[in-house]
Amino acid sequence: MGNNSGRYPLWELLERPSTFGRREYSAVRAEGTRVLFADGRWRQCATSGLWNVNLGYGNRAVAEAVHTALLESSYFSLFRSGHEPAVAASRALLDVCGPEHFGRVVHSTSGSAANDLTMKLARQYWALHRQFRRRVVVGLKGSYHGLTYGSHGLTGMSLGQSYYGVDQRLIRHVSHEDPAELEELLRAEGEQIAAVVVEPVLGTGALPLPEPMLAALARLRAEYGFLLVADEVATGFGRTGSYFASQNWPEPPDIMLASKGMTNGTCAAAAVVVSHAVCDVFDRHDAALTHAETQAGAPPTCAAILATIEEMERLRALEQAAAVTAELDGLLAELAAHPLVAGDNGLGCFRALRLGVNGADLPEQAVRRVMDEVREAGALVSAGPSRLQLAPALVYRDADLELLAAALRTGLDRSAEWLLDGEATGA
Repeated sequence: MGNNSGRYPLWELLERPSTFGRREYSAVRAEGTRVLFADGRWRQCATSGLWNVNLGYGNRAVAEAVHTALLESSYFSLFRSGHEPAVAASRALLDVCGPEHFGRVVHSTSGSAANDLTMKLARQYWALHRQFRRRVVVGLKGSYHGLTYGSHGLTGMSLGQSYYGVDQRLIRHVSHEDPAELEELLRAEGEQIAAVVVEPVLGTGALPLPEPMLAALARLRAEYGFLLVADEVATGFGRTGSYFASQNWPEPPDIMLASKGMTNGTCAAAAVVVSHAVCDVFDRHDAALTHAETQAGAPPTCAAILATIEEMERLRALEQAAAVTAELDGLLAELAAHPLVAGDNGLGCFRALRLGVNGADLPEQAVRRVMDEVREAGALVSAGPSRLQLAPALVYRDADLELLAAALRTGLDRSAEWLLDGEATGA
């Protein structure tokens, strides 16, 4: 039965209905590091999709692996059972995460669901210890963990939690850069804290955790016993230089989350990677974790995970990412002289340009207009808090960087015309 109302049929996420269906935002196809839109223009992608297409669009090895799995097995469930593709993918993930520390993988379908799962796992871990008061989970102010009900509560940005009735009674938030807030919370509620969940680099704004905060997390975990969780949904799979950002921490986390780069954007997938020490507690009590997702760990997804890991090695993606990082360093240093650029931050291929005028950060609507100017000039970037965020594929070439640099320069120059010629920065 057809829809004759004339209404645009797709509900676009995180946008107002008045903006739905814009041809310059409607993607048609993609190749390598470029995307073709319905307005007929190819644009250089500096977002890696949604920070997940780390190896570029159309990787044949990943696509063929998924194709083969669809033909050979199509679908197997992980409800009260396992299957060989999931076992193989789990082994491969443990190999890159660190099998000496991590013991098992729980498969999920999104970073949001993986955060929900992790909070349940942490609370059950303490219940198995008969420490039933340990149910509070701590996140960081400004963090983003997702928008399902559990992860929405853990997210440290104001995104309508009270409006949607999100339950945050067992959630706390502390500063991402000042350990004093976490210490104060632990002195008051330490016996109730089940886990502290942190992004190694806050995805919204590309803000790395400072070294003093990392040192404090290790020290306070030893003192208070909470589980330390690294949400590496965005930072994993080479985005910040190493395979996982937490591999450079003083001590590894108890639980690590991966998602975005895990299938090169081809399948809905996430993984909760659990340390041997946490697994031991569940094994000792022979305790089942009450969590399951219909599509989690399906054979095509597992094939994509295996192929992506193999392609990371074949393409020497970490080495290529180091070269891209060096080029980004140079580009950001050059753009620092632009009148709209107030600084930059981030690690590896996860960067941000901070925007401001006369010492004042640009507000959200102005940043979005600057983003649109860069888009019109030929490149895709994303908007963060007073920032343009850059997350190029790890396999960028010189020509890709040149296209990105040209679009950034043009977009910033065009934006300066309306921002510096008397328009209100709140426009």
